[in-house]
Amino acid sequence: QVQLVESGGGSVQPGGSLRLSCASSGSIYDTMCMGWVRQAPGKEREGVAAISPGSGRRYYADSVRGRFTISQDNSKNTLYLQMNSLKPEDTAMYYCAALLIGVCTRRNVPDPRVYNYWGQGTQVTVS
Repeated sequence: QVQLVESGGGSVQPGGSLRLSCASSGSIYDTMCMGWVRQAPGKEREGVAAISPGSGRRYYADSVRGRFTISQDNSKNTLYLQMNSLKPEDTAMYYCAALLIGVCTRRNVPDPRVYNYWGQGTQVTVS
């Protein structure tokens, strides 16, 4: 069982930055993939970013590529999402997720449907 706890959400003006953190109760290095998924009211879940902890390979949705950066600190079992140049359309609940076995991308972009474990979410509002 893996427990994930997000933090770092909040309200920010367009163009601003936020950094989300996700603390894992288990070793993120032992997962196949860690990712960030967001969901805005009335919209489907979107895979924002994902990282393969073993290889360090990163994947991004087209909507955030060049603005968001996913990273990991294996010593702290913590996943991060640095979000820059935020836009109103980035407003959503952001979830941290972990996949133990399998592939976390579809056509080389993060797939939000594959994860085994989820955090409770942290709200990001850009206005």
